[in-house]
Amino acid sequence: MNPSSSGWINKFGHLVQKERLHFPDFESLYLELKKNGFIYGIHLGISDFIPVQHELTEDEIAKTNLLTALYYTFRLEKGEVEFDLFVNTVFAYYQSLEVGKISFLNKILAGGHTENQLEKLLDSRIYLGGNAFNRALGNSLTNSLLYVDILIFRVYLKGYSPIMEHAQKLEYVIMNIAYQTLNSKETDEKDAKLMQLLASSLTYVDLNNANFDGTYRDLLCSNFTPEERQYFLDMACLTIWEDQTLNYTESDYIFGLGTDLEKTENEVKLALENVKDFFEKNRDKIPYLNDKNLASQFYDGMSKNVSKLILRNSKRLKKELAESKELVTLLSKSAVKELSPNEKKKVQNQLLDVFKSVPSLAIFMLPGGAVLLPIFIKLIPKLLPSAFDDNRIEES
Repeated sequence: MNPSSSGWINKFGHLVQKERLHFPDFESLYLELKKNGFIYGIHLGISDFIPVQHELTEDEIAKTNLLTALYYTFRLEKGEVEFDLFVNTVFAYYQSLEVGKISFLNKILAGGHTENQLEKLLDSRIYLGGNAFNRALGNSLTNSLLYVDILIFRVYLKGYSPIMEHAQKLEYVIMNIAYQTLNSKETDEKDAKLMQLLASSLTYVDLNNANFDGTYRDLLCSNFTPEERQYFLDMACLTIWEDQTLNYTESDYIFGLGTDLEKTENEVKLALENVKDFFEKNRDKIPYLNDKNLASQFYDGMSKNVSKLILRNSKRLKKELAESKELVTLLSKSAVKELSPNEKKKVQNQLLDVFKSVPSLAIFMLPGGAVLLPIFIKLIPKLLPSAFDDNRIEES
């Protein structure tokens, strides 16, 4: 499955409908999403039962986990159902929240099928916006509060209303708890980055008009579910453990919050242990904690974006490369030995000719685009065997 190619939702449906129910209850689904970072808004991995041919980028991981969470939430609430019904329900759900507005141009590009329109819609849920340079840096590319969508979806499936009011209440409480958590500790630059990421991920609350003063206790008398209260606790633990310390003041606060959320002391300790283990295993992979210099961040970000762009156009590139046998020979040779200056020049010139035939790769034609050629050459071994449609469904 390729989450950056058209048809990936349909392929996902084909994969999951033929398998057993992977998550017997909401707790097992939540624990899996937490292990992969989705609950913490840090998108690092997907479930093992979803096969992919290439290493996924952060946004592709977020999309896959979002769809996985939506699908299994639907199945657990409604029982065994048709995938088409799920797709139509999710599409209607997002439209009811007024985040399902797809431009006329995108409707034309996506076609009339709901699966194709939902692909565009999920894209809009993943990206936080920003200019191309910020995206290239790889910073704050993806929404960090996507699990709120899942919590609201459960409310929607139960038929409760108005769901927009509940969505706003969820985000408001999360941000107030995060601010109150920060007030209980000495903040640093990384704390500020985390708060910026959370604030930029708000969808249902207007950041400019909301008053995040750290108060939340009055709101906790609302009918929040145990799953929502667990999410509040995990987000607080994420905020407090970001610096990998827990002093007396912070300890008093987090256990006091646990009491407010009707959690036992052991449940609070387990939530802290979970986030501690997550940081210890993945600290080097968490974008906002990365201390790389600007040039290194830019190259890494561009590498991710270019990799996805190349793999998305693998079929076209396969065809073009097949017509340039000398280029393929030189690329194969470069994998085992150093090319001569003349051979390197030939590779560069012929690759640029190939890029001219694939409009979406026009980035390589820009001044300095040749800097990206090593990324392309590195991807050749992955590209050649995967030139077929990753989302094609084999007929039985």
